[in-house]
Amino acid sequence: MVKRLILILGDQLSTGIAALKAARSGDIIVMAEVADEASYVPHHPKKIAFLFAAMRKFAARLRGDGWHVAYSALDDTGNSGSIPGELLRRAAEFGAKAVIATEPGEWRLIAALNDTPLDTTVLADDRFLASHGDFETWAEGRKQLRMEYFYRDMRRRTGLLMDGDQPVGGQWNFDHDNRKPAPKDIIGSGPMQFAPDETVQEVLALVSARFGDNFGDLHPFSFATDTEQARRALTHFITHALPRFGDYQDAMLADNRFLYHAVISMYLNAGLLHWCEICEAAEQAWRDGHAPLNAVEGFIRQIIGWREYMRGIYFLEGPDYTRRNVLNHRRDLPALYWGAETRMRCVGKVVEQTRAEAYAHHIQRLMVTGNFALLAGIDPHQVHEWYLAVYADAYEWVEAPNVIGMSQFADGGIVGSKPYVSSGNYIARMSDYCKGCAYDVKAKTGETACPFNLLYWDFLIRHRDRFAKNPRMAQMYRTWDRMDEGRRETVLSDAAEFLGRMDAGAPI
Repeated sequence: MVKRLILILGDQLSTGIAALKAARSGDIIVMAEVADEASYVPHHPKKIAFLFAAMRKFAARLRGDGWHVAYSALDDTGNSGSIPGELLRRAAEFGAKAVIATEPGEWRLIAALNDTPLDTTVLADDRFLASHGDFETWAEGRKQLRMEYFYRDMRRRTGLLMDGDQPVGGQWNFDHDNRKPAPKDIIGSGPMQFAPDETVQEVLALVSARFGDNFGDLHPFSFATDTEQARRALTHFITHALPRFGDYQDAMLADNRFLYHAVISMYLNAGLLHWCEICEAAEQAWRDGHAPLNAVEGFIRQIIGWREYMRGIYFLEGPDYTRRNVLNHRRDLPALYWGAETRMRCVGKVVEQTRAEAYAHHIQRLMVTGNFALLAGIDPHQVHEWYLAVYADAYEWVEAPNVIGMSQFADGGIVGSKPYVSSGNYIARMSDYCKGCAYDVKAKTGETACPFNLLYWDFLIRHRDRFAKNPRMAQMYRTWDRMDEGRRETVLSDAAEFLGRMDAGAPI
């Protein structure tokens, strides 16, 4: 029987992955830590360590199940440095001419596989609820591809939180209950942490030596690195945090990095957990009376709503999606995103947290770092590559639509009906970042004015031709038009002065 290579990528660490299901006795499982994947953006050291450690443990599990695994560690002699290169090397080593792979989650890697001279069969990644065909069918003929309606179809399809054909509680979405500012006291210690075992320690030493200069703190390292640990982390969240997750999911605190968030997206996206087991555990918590409906619905929506929808958009829109820039924003990403000095306490705290944890929750990403980048006119591709680099859960299929579409409005409104921009008032309401900040969130003009206040109006006026007729934004333009002309001139001149200092590289 002709030997075949079965490719397993670092985010395909599931025993039920399509390529493994198609494998037969005598096939060679190929897994590889390669420089190309570790460095196409300057990934956070914690992200690299998490994936390498999880890959090594998954390879050991496959060997224990009787598979022949050809595993390439990053520092192995002969490692070619790329996935296609390792396939060719293993094909020559074992006399194989055919490869079975599960579809990668990035157009870049799909193209690389298609360019190999081997006979390559790429199977659909069926770990997701909606296939590409499912999403294309849903999208066909729709003028607007709004997540809410896609999410309702996913609820009907799965039966999650459904009473027959109607949503439990009489409504699909409980977002209005999930926007409370953070409480004074947080009950709970955050996500479950795991002490590095021998495998993890070996990987940490490798990553420290090879990627120690990348943005991000490698130590302390406490991520789960196998399915058993990831399931314990899920149980910990369901037990200790889910009951209060809903109320405070949009809140932000300078000295509490996790609040009631699950911090399991990196496990889900790497394949250590499956969407179904996560959602069923959350639903069961509601049925048992352990967690309220608003918390459980909000959590499930993030998984079978936003996550599935983002993947659908990414593959529907094609390989050029990450280069969309409909607002023609051209400024370079300022150094403060890489930890340079900033007087903006909110941005500084989120970047500091990102450096330490390779994690920030969705509102920190959207309404602090994302909001500032959009208001300041930063090149969306540079913003995209920053998010892809610094977060442990970031893969292009999920990260790009969140950044290019939702955060930066660079796709012109495919994902969102309006740009997610706000003045400093939103951040002041939902966080404690403004306390002790060098800027005054209540000041609208002048040297101490919160930059979000200045840039908010500057953004709206720069793009007035595009957004003035948007019914969700028209009121803000009417507010601007009622302002005293002198005040309008001052706001725009102060914004220009701030952006000028930023462009010159001065601390802002």
